[in-house]
Amino acid sequence: MANTGENEQALRKIIDFTRYGSIIVLIIHFYFYLHEPLAELGWTHSAVDKVMLKVGNTGIFTSIWYSKLITFGLLVVSLLGAKGKKDEKYQVQTIVLYITFGLVLFFGSVYMLHLGMNQKVLAIAYVAVTSIGWMLILTGGNILSKLLINALSNDVFNTDNETFPQEERLLENEFSVNLPTRYNLKGKMRSAWINIINPFRGILVIGSPGAGKSYFAIRHIIEQHMKKGFSMFIYDFKFDDLSRLAYNFLNANIGAYPVKPKFYIINFDDLTRTHRCNPLNPESMTDITDASESAQTIMLGLNREWIKKQGDFFVESPINFVTAIIWFLRRYKGGVYCTLPHVIELMQVEYKKLFPILGTEPEIEVYINPFLSAYLNGAAEQLEGQIASAKIGLARLSSPQLYYVLSGNDFTLDINDPKEPKIVCMGNNPQKTQVYGAVLSLYVSRLIKIVNQKNKLKSSLLFDEFPTIFFNGIDRLIATARSNKVSTTLAVQDNSQLKKDYGRDQADVIMSIVGNVIAGQATGETAKNLSERFGKILQHRKSISVNSNDTSVSTSTQLDYAIPASTIANLSSGEFVGTVADNPEEKIKLKTFHSAIINDHDGIKEQDSKFVDIPQISTITPEQVQAIYLSIKKDIQNIVIERLDIINTNPEFAHLLIKEA
Repeated sequence: MANTGENEQALRKIIDFTRYGSIIVLIIHFYFYLHEPLAELGWTHSAVDKVMLKVGNTGIFTSIWYSKLITFGLLVVSLLGAKGKKDEKYQVQTIVLYITFGLVLFFGSVYMLHLGMNQKVLAIAYVAVTSIGWMLILTGGNILSKLLINALSNDVFNTDNETFPQEERLLENEFSVNLPTRYNLKGKMRSAWINIINPFRGILVIGSPGAGKSYFAIRHIIEQHMKKGFSMFIYDFKFDDLSRLAYNFLNANIGAYPVKPKFYIINFDDLTRTHRCNPLNPESMTDITDASESAQTIMLGLNREWIKKQGDFFVESPINFVTAIIWFLRRYKGGVYCTLPHVIELMQVEYKKLFPILGTEPEIEVYINPFLSAYLNGAAEQLEGQIASAKIGLARLSSPQLYYVLSGNDFTLDINDPKEPKIVCMGNNPQKTQVYGAVLSLYVSRLIKIVNQKNKLKSSLLFDEFPTIFFNGIDRLIATARSNKVSTTLAVQDNSQLKKDYGRDQADVIMSIVGNVIAGQATGETAKNLSERFGKILQHRKSISVNSNDTSVSTSTQLDYAIPASTIANLSSGEFVGTVADNPEEKIKLKTFHSAIINDHDGIKEQDSKFVDIPQISTITPEQVQAIYLSIKKDIQNIVIERLDIINTNPEFAHLLIKEA
């Protein structure tokens, strides 16, 4: 029933009556127990004495404590119904002080009656002290009714209201990654697990520098996948941080593999700690589309701004030119010279020799025809515009160190071959990202095509600082590799990185298609998108309104973001939010999490102290590296001489000769 003026007025009268009752009982108490000194003071009357005699027979004043308790009880009842104007200026400490001193004076004054002092003075003192105590209790109670208690004042960031239940079961299978966590549920800390039971749907690890991506997530993914016998590829942006982990984890878990895997490294800085591998291995290039894909990867990796201009004439022309070079070398003598260094050197041959040589291969005629026509028609400027960007870009890769690594065949990229599994780590250098990143992109492009096939071992592909390399078709890999048991882990700092290097469309696809997300501190649009992805939960809202007459408190429930963007932007190191994907036969109801991953810091420190460095792989001198560099140049010279001799002596190729005007 709604409150009315009459109801409030009646309540006020009851309160006043109860309080007056307390005062009356207290006055009678004074008259009854201080009768003799009051009589001496002339403050008694015979008529009142007769009334007091009858009151005393009621039993109220059988004990001095009993009458005081009745007085105190009536006062408390009157205070319970008090309704004062709420005010935030009142403090709990003030109220406690008033009531405490009031109780001490009100009840403690009884002991004054046992003091050996003048009865008249004693009576006046007792009345004064007891009355002051009663007034202090009354004052404290009135302030208490005005105290504004805001339940939200201790949770200014709405932290407890944004908590939600999380998965506390350990759900493990032969592929899973399981991370122990602690999370807050309505102010209480509880233990939980991040259960990535289906890593083949992709794992995206997001976090600004220092958020703890490697220490809290990536190292555990590497270790747990090796414990479960995964073959593995690791792109190590800051070599050898992750490679050293992988080497030692492999040694510790070598028994988990039915066939002992071999450990390989690609590293362009220290040639004594690198294997050699040809990403254009002719055995893996079955048709010209493989050459086209490789050409596109290397050119877009060298010219990242071209990624957003795919399809433009001056982007596709150099890609077609590089495709023709690669496929010519693939067809020449069974591909014995099909390496990226040979491609770079062959591109530098002058046009009047190069185009006839390429024309001897029928499969690439359609690729070189526009260039040949431009050359024959005297459109030298147009030709340079089409080809120069390819020559200039690839010229940056012309170095003895790169030629040495790219021209060898220590291993192939089929890491998940059941007969010969491999752990392959490829290291980059943050100071040489633009050059090394393009070459590593080519390795990745070729590796993915080989790995993503049926009837192979389960494998894990892990990319640290993924935007620093270019991989066209990562979305297709995640979409199709699930059935081939290929797990893909991408570590990025922010979605803006992906947009800068891959373009908005492809970045959005990558962010959307990944099934498992582990996100540390992130800001801006990334935090906003993640917040929307995690969805909303039912939250309680409390509203307090104070006016001149009354205070109103209203509560409500509404759907709001479970993890707001501001919360994601303020995560501490080691604290992560995210969501996991499940399987049809292994359902996870509580997929979203907001928790701190628990690392055994002492255990990890002890583990790291026992790690050994990656051993030296080979002994190579600068003279040997230089000799390989010069031999590649000599190979191209021999190819040119041989092919020109065939063209000049064979009438079948007479039409390819370019005659000077």
